[in-house]
Amino acid sequence: MSRNRTTGVIAAFALSALALTGCATSADAAGSDAADTAEASTITLYTSEPQEKIDAVIAAFNAHHPAITVDVFRAGTGDLTARIATEEKAGDIGADLLLAADAGTFEDYAERDLLLEYASPEAEAIQQDLIDPEHFYVGTRLIPTVIAVNTNVITDAPTSWQDLTDAQYAGKIAMPNPDVSGAAAYNAAVWLDDASLGTTWLEGLAANQPLIAESNGPVSQAVADGSSPVGIVVDSLVRDLAAAGSPIEAIYPSEGVPFVSQPVGIFANTDEAEASKLFVDFLISQEGQEIAASQSYLPIRSDVDSPEGAPAIADIDFLNPDLETIRASQADAVETFNALFQ
Repeated sequence: MSRNRTTGVIAAFALSALALTGCATSADAAGSDAADTAEASTITLYTSEPQEKIDAVIAAFNAHHPAITVDVFRAGTGDLTARIATEEKAGDIGADLLLAADAGTFEDYAERDLLLEYASPEAEAIQQDLIDPEHFYVGTRLIPTVIAVNTNVITDAPTSWQDLTDAQYAGKIAMPNPDVSGAAAYNAAVWLDDASLGTTWLEGLAANQPLIAESNGPVSQAVADGSSPVGIVVDSLVRDLAAAGSPIEAIYPSEGVPFVSQPVGIFANTDEAEASKLFVDFLISQEGQEIAASQSYLPIRSDVDSPEGAPAIADIDFLNPDLETIRASQADAVETFNALFQ
């Protein structure tokens, strides 16, 4: 199999298309006849999703497919990819599906023949640039990384990535560890690739000695409690905390925001291909995307509204690097990050 192509899965994302209305509602695969005929089976899902969020997705899925048990192993993306690498070397990956990370990670797995080709019927209704042209994976939501501020502490909030290099934010910033967070690893490569940011900006950010937390969750909590009143974090967590009453606000930097699409893919060695396909269908169905939006994620279908408090997708300036460039540079970018920040 040759994967030597520039997919543009994220890089050429025509995001404005998601702001359009009138997309025909797809058939409700979640509640199709397949639910009545599915055989009893168990599938294992590896995911970086917060436990309570993936539990809600599985509960809704089981309302349509009660015969399918979904076992979950959740961890940060870095831990998941390390686990998969160990299992690949042993010749037996222990999961049926992976829901995590970014398109580049899935491209790597596709190149190694680890993924099953599957073109979901639900994919017709989502943003087409989120679909792998060879159908080894599909994006499930939009997850931008933004600046978060504690509004009780920060009165002069940054409006750009460049602002974070200002000495006034020294010792006040938290950000996730790219060795653990897949989004953080992807972001490091995107920032270093961006002409307006690059190594100079990253060095300036490091000079302000940010707290490097294990993942996005602790970063958002540190901003909310004021221990690190400025954070670099995924926007969905900011909305979650704001809805719960925390004094936290998301700022979409003027240079643009990096983002991942948290793809889902089925491992080629699965013994439960049909049940796994039903789970993929559900994730990108209208109901699955409504659940995503209720969990503060930006949906990938134009027939599903964005979460309350989120800007319109058309109003967000997304950083759109070439995916192959990011794939090729991500390991070096994480190494550069670690040298500067740890």
